[in-house]
Amino acid sequence: MSDNNNVCRESVLNRVGNSLSNVSEKVMPSPLIFALLLTFVSFILGITLAGNTPVQMINHWYAGFWSLLAFGMQMALILVTGHALTRAPQVNAIIKKLAGLPNNNPQAAALTAIVATLVGYFHWGFGLIVGALFAVEIAKQAHYRGIKIHYPLIAAAGYTSQLVWHVGPSTSAGLLSATPGHIYEDLIGIVPLTESVFSIYAILIAVMLCIFVIPISFYFMAPKNVDNCRTIADMAPKLLEQAEHGVEDEEIKNPSFGDKLDHSRIIAYVVGIMGLVAIVLYFIAKGFTLDLNIFNFIFIIVGFLLHGTPTRYANAIGEAVGGAAGIILQFPFYAGIMGMIQFYGLAIIIADWFLGFATPSNFPIIAWLTASVMNIFVPSGGGEWAVIGSIISEVSLALGVPIGKAIVAYGCGDMWTNMLQPFWAIALLGIMQLKARDIIGYTVTIMLITGAFIALGLYFFPY
Repeated sequence: MSDNNNVCRESVLNRVGNSLSNVSEKVMPSPLIFALLLTFVSFILGITLAGNTPVQMINHWYAGFWSLLAFGMQMALILVTGHALTRAPQVNAIIKKLAGLPNNNPQAAALTAIVATLVGYFHWGFGLIVGALFAVEIAKQAHYRGIKIHYPLIAAAGYTSQLVWHVGPSTSAGLLSATPGHIYEDLIGIVPLTESVFSIYAILIAVMLCIFVIPISFYFMAPKNVDNCRTIADMAPKLLEQAEHGVEDEEIKNPSFGDKLDHSRIIAYVVGIMGLVAIVLYFIAKGFTLDLNIFNFIFIIVGFLLHGTPTRYANAIGEAVGGAAGIILQFPFYAGIMGMIQFYGLAIIIADWFLGFATPSNFPIIAWLTASVMNIFVPSGGGEWAVIGSIISEVSLALGVPIGKAIVAYGCGDMWTNMLQPFWAIALLGIMQLKARDIIGYTVTIMLITGAFIALGLYFFPY
């Protein structure tokens, strides 16, 4: 009788999430197969919609294949340096302390979502890795305390950093548009972050998602009946065997002069001080202007300072590199997709169709939907902006909509369908030892919920 009562108490959101999860477990391929299928779809669309020949499409594919190497390296560095930073003893200790707070499924899901979104708001790579490690730590501590936590749901909550990042300071489109010499400088000029993600418009959207909508949704999505839970012991038992501490220096007996240099705190701190001076000089010269290079530089320098020795930091980077494997392999394929849809004009066909309905009042909604669709094919905020940023900017200027507002609306679309596109989940899934099909039902549920609120915010919030 009590079991039946427990089942009856499950919320509507829980039942929806479970239903979509059951479907995704049967039909969702791996992220690599997803990328290859999108390659085939883009190839066919280029022939049927744009009248290209198969040979032309293959040429477009290869032309784009290596077009994002520099940007891909920047993205990999964001991910790797963010991961390494979470493994510093000081940061690792904070993660462990917070992870011991929840006493049940709803609390664990909501807290994971809060941590992931708040950290992800400030830095998408750091948020992605913190979300994954925090979810693992919550699941571990719950296991040791005899509390059953639904591991796939916690993992999905950890991925929600990718649902808020593009309205925060690590925004790709915003940072690129704020960088002198960017590809659209002749069209829109230099757009400082104060006009995009630091506007009241973007801040209200971020607060709405990070503080209210996402955590509350995950709270009610969590199962109350513990018999419905698949725990970390069920799905990733090897994680329970891993060491319960951050990255440490190896102990060396009778160290040589070279060993002492490898483990020298003086060298790490000198590099750190030099880096801090360089950062201060950068901001004195350019003001509070962030781009991808200074973002990565800051995280590299802070990593040296927190880890304390070159070897410890190198070990943390080595541990983190595995999480970037999917980016390294799949980024060229998505660049190839970008080449196909860019060179044969599919991006313009889609963007023209959507933006043809735009008016000054509904333009943010139209830009959001346009970016949402394009993100499926090009799951890179900067790469996608390179493809459709010009037409969004042109329509924005023609309608008299501030370009900063257009960047925010575009960013909302790019981040929103991350909950359907599994590319950026690769690192999280590797850390948590799960498959995309394990979490996608829950991430699609939160995508559907947040969609309504994002639309309302884009339309009604002041700029």
